[in-house]
Order: sequence, then structure tokens, then C-alpha cells
Amino acid sequence: MTSDDTTLDASAPWLEVDALIDDPRTRIVVCCGSGGVGKTTTAAALGVRAAERGRKVVVLTIDPARRLAQSMGISELDNVPRRVKGVDEAAGGELHAMMLDMKRTFDEIVEGHADAERAHAILENPFYQSLSAGFAGTQEYMAMEKLGQLRAGDAWDLIVVDTPPSRSALDFLDAPKRLGSFLDGKFIRVLMAPAKVGGRAGMKFLNVGMSMMTGTLSKLMGGQLLRDVQTFVAAMDTMFGGFRTRADATYRLLQAPGTAFLVVAAPERDALREAAYFVERLAAEQMPLAGLVLNRVHGSGAAQLSAERALAAAEALTEDLADRAPEGAEEAPQGADDDPNSPPGEAGSPLAENLGPDGIVDLADGKTGSRTPGGPSPAAAEHAASPSAPAAQLAAGLLRLHAERMQVLARERRTRDRFTALHPEVPVAEVAALPGDVHDLAGLRAIGDRLTLRPGATDD
Repeated sequence: MTSDDTTLDASAPWLEVDALIDDPRTRIVVCCGSGGVGKTTTAAALGVRAAERGRKVVVLTIDPARRLAQSMGISELDNVPRRVKGVDEAAGGELHAMMLDMKRTFDEIVEGHADAERAHAILENPFYQSLSAGFAGTQEYMAMEKLGQLRAGDAWDLIVVDTPPSRSALDFLDAPKRLGSFLDGKFIRVLMAPAKVGGRAGMKFLNVGMSMMTGTLSKLMGGQLLRDVQTFVAAMDTMFGGFRTRADATYRLLQAPGTAFLVVAAPERDALREAAYFVERLAAEQMPLAGLVLNRVHGSGAAQLSAERALAAAEALTEDLADRAPEGAEEAPQGADDDPNSPPGEAGSPLAENLGPDGIVDLADGKTGSRTPGGPSPAAAEHAASPSAPAAQLAAGLLRLHAERMQVLARERRTRDRFTALHPEVPVAEVAALPGDVHDLAGLRAIGDRLTLRPGATDD
């Protein structure tokens, strides 16, 4: 960005991204925000920049569009970290990337916390298969589980997390509690009760104490589904406490000093409203906020020309064209002196006045539009001083486009200023919009460079 009109106010602190990713105490960076604001691209750009500055980085994305794999030149991402080629490792860093496989992560939890027979029973259970594939909050919960696994493995000194593209950016924080509450909630405990009582007493309890409830549930859920749920609950009995324990541990990990949240937003009203809400929620949950990344900010190399002046100039050009149109549309009558059939050199021929005793004399000195020996005629000089109609039309169109761009800049600046007024303590980094989509490492590097530009600096 090149103008004070498009840079941060002096009161807004600048987000020092390089200082954040260079700090060895920073172990986890979580990119969050509403959908479509560039979280995946930001996470990938941070990963590339951190790796090329010497960190051993893994980027975890939960984006089903697979844009991260494409931008990093990887044919496919899966539940196993893959090394990214083409990254400059001269500083000793490495970059790996992976995309969360929600069901596979759930399966790994079951296989790791149950014996082979019980794990097989769980994995084959129809209710479990539905739960692991699409239960509300499962994707976010499994993202937290995978984050905990990566952090416990200690193979990387920086983990960059791209949060799920949820309807609400808050789902990532709420999911562990939601799923944990479901798995050890009252409904599950009621379904577990018959198996825990056991024997004849259990049968009496089931027949007398739960007959009405199971009959109602059978009607609501279907008898087979109820049996699948009860079988699943019985098999998962010993694992429910583990879900809650791991969810609590990962939640505490997100609150630890080594974690940094980056809220990503576009300079648009709805996105920044969501960002403000998320900032407040992070503060309430005592989670460490590093700052706001304001993505795809528009700029102009001619910001000193205001929208009002550009529109006024375009209007003046348009009026000038309208004034000159009738005169330019008339053609001078063809007289005897302009007879194209006159022989060259004779009176009335266009060449007669250019003939001298020694041959042709170019009285116009190579310039068209002049029929005067002393140089261009007054009419031709006046015409040359004003732009031609096509050039004037083009200039007017460009001036109007510039005015539209300056109006966009002004709107983005007002939207940003409302956020910084509400949260003056939040550091902000502005990322200038690229002319095209990011689809390779070079594009990610360009985003990383723009992430670290100080306010008022240019990226030329």
C-alpha cells in the first residue's frame, strides 16, 4: 500500500508477524475467522515463511477444497503429514502439510484406546459410522484431537492450524465441550444403565424402569437404531472419560502461552463483525490473541487523486467531447482546389503547392493536417492541443474506474476504523490484495511478504 489513506491509523498497533513466527516459544498458531476470508491461504503462507526462516513446521488444514495441497504443489493431502518440496531449507527449516481426515482420526482414537475385539465392534457399529462421519461438531473435535496428537509428538516446533470452514468461527472452540457433553451426558448414561446393572436385576430394571422410555425412543429412533446406539454405548463405555480428558487437555493447550490465535478477516462489515465477536470470545476464554490479519485490502498507486476530483475530471472530458462532436462531425466541402482528378502539379491539384523548381517541397515538415507554408494551420494547432475523441473517452473511463476504486478504499478504511475503535489493543496486519488467485509457493511467499509489510511501506 502506498498512501496514508490505505494504511493503519497511528493508534492501531502493528502485528509483527516475523517476530511471532521466529519466537521459539511460539509452538501453535491458530488461524480462525469466518468462511471465505482467506484462512487457508494465510495459514499456508505463514507455514512457508516460518519454514524458510528456520522453523520445522506442519500446517494442518481442515479445508475440503484442497486448496492448500494445490498451492504447495502436492497432489494430495491426507491424515499423514507430507513434506513440501520447493521450500528453501537453507536456514534449517522444513515444511510439512496435512489435511484432516475426520473419520480416520476418530478410528485412530478407537484403535488406540480399546482392545482389538472391542475396537472391531465399535468400528463396525452403524451408529458409530454415522457419528464419525457427520455428527455435528465431530470435525471440529477431531481437529482438536489431531492438534493434540501433533503437539504431543514433538516432531515439529511450530504447528499452524487452519480452522474448519464452519458457519460460525466459534465452533472450533465449542466442539470439544459439545461432543464431550454428548458422550458422557444424561442421555448416554441412561442408555448405559442396563449394561452396567447386568444380570436379572438389570433385566428387571430394563423391563420396569425403562420400558416406557425405550418404547418412546424406539418409536422416535426406530428399534434397530436404538439397539445400535446401545451396543455402541456399551462398547465405548471405557472410552467416554478419555474423550473428556483429552478435550480438556487440548483446551488448556490452546490457552497456554505457546499458542497464538490469528483472527483473519476481509475488510468487509460482516467479516469484521464476526472478527470482533471472536476477539471478545477469545478474551473471555483467556486464549492468547496475537492479532488481526486484514486480508485482501485494496490499494492505489494514485491515492492522492480523490474520487471527487477524478469524477470531476471525467465529467469535464465528457462535456468537452460533447462540445466538439458537432464541429468534428462536419466535413469541409470539396472545392476545385481539392479536385482529386486534377493532374499532379497543375493548379487545383493537392500537390501543386508542394512543388518547387527543384522538386517536391514538404512545407508541413512531415506533419499532417497543415496546408500552410509557415507550419501547422491555426485549426490544426488547436486540434493537436486537445486530446482525440478515443483518447478522451479512454481517459474519462479510467478516471471513473479510479473513482470507484477510491470509494472502495474509503469504505474499507471506515470498516477497519470501526474495528480498531472497538478494539484498539488488537495488533493489525494488512495484506494487500493480489491481482490473481494464489496457486503455488511463489504466491504464498508473496502473501507472506505482504503480511510483514509495515504500515505505509510498499511492496514494489
